[in-house]
Amino acid sequence: MTIRAALIGFGYAGKTFHAPLINATHGLELAVVASSDAAKVHAVLAGVVVEPDPLAAIARADIDLVVIATPNPSHAPLARAAIAAGKAVVVDKPMALDLAEARELVALAKAANVPLWVFHNRRWDSDFLTVRQAIDDGLLGTVAHFESHFDRFRPHVRDRWRENAGPGSGVWQDLGPHLVDQALHVFGLPDRVTASFARQRPGSAATDWAHVVLEYPQLRCILHAGMLVAGGSPRFVVHGTAGSLIKTLPDRQEAQLLEGLTPRDEAWGLDADPAVLHTPQGTHAIAATRGDQSLFYHTLVQSLAHVGIGPIRPIEALATTAVVEAAELSANNGKSVIPALTGAERESYALQ
Repeated sequence: MTIRAALIGFGYAGKTFHAPLINATHGLELAVVASSDAAKVHAVLAGVVVEPDPLAAIARADIDLVVIATPNPSHAPLARAAIAAGKAVVVDKPMALDLAEARELVALAKAANVPLWVFHNRRWDSDFLTVRQAIDDGLLGTVAHFESHFDRFRPHVRDRWRENAGPGSGVWQDLGPHLVDQALHVFGLPDRVTASFARQRPGSAATDWAHVVLEYPQLRCILHAGMLVAGGSPRFVVHGTAGSLIKTLPDRQEAQLLEGLTPRDEAWGLDADPAVLHTPQGTHAIAATRGDQSLFYHTLVQSLAHVGIGPIRPIEALATTAVVEAAELSANNGKSVIPALTGAERESYALQ
């Protein structure tokens, strides 16, 4: 059976990530794109149907899966519409603008018996997979310090919704969900979150620098994103009781997609930058694990065929939203914040 997908939105995320990853996944067909610019869509996807109205695309009887890749404030309203239409749903990160809105989506999907996933594609990045494997293999002993950076050098503010003032904008809402999801995937829920945000570029109307610390009993996870980093920040730095690991360069899949490569190309996901392990016995390189973000959609197809639970459990996306929101509250009030998950949600999260 082929699953027919409607992609809602053909901006950066829809065009760069979702469309090529869907098209490279066996059992998936990108049948409809909701966009106000049909010429832009057809320049890339000649045979696809273009619907100018997102709600009309969602309501089509020939669509099984709705993928929402629109600006952040529209994620929850469009997801509600897709759930109400009985369609399986993928929402690009962030899941929603706040924890209350995310809870509502999870509850609606559960009541309607509709699959709901959030596109945390960075779980399948080469850099993260390499670092996580080293941790899982015990090469660092007990981890005490985990540092994860998504840094850019974009000194000039661009006129786009991500950098304008308003709900869902700013570097933390853009990159924070990736950083948090990866950290929680390795270490679980933190006890507290402490954060500082800033607007550093001239004319910046939204957060463009974020420094967040996830506090565990002994471990500290530092999550950082900035827009004035021309070089010098490793992607990951991890210190433990047995040694330290540094992964300097980031995964290349986004760059490969921009170059026109897809998961069907031989070079897809290859990462020539090794991680470097430092121990009392010496220093040596660890070859980077191959990345493959298309596994998100491959796992989704398996789940819809009743062969698995899918790529991201809703409670995991809910936990990420809770930590993202806790960081925002901490940055606003200058205090550490406990993620506001209920006891039942914490128990559900722990059942991994």
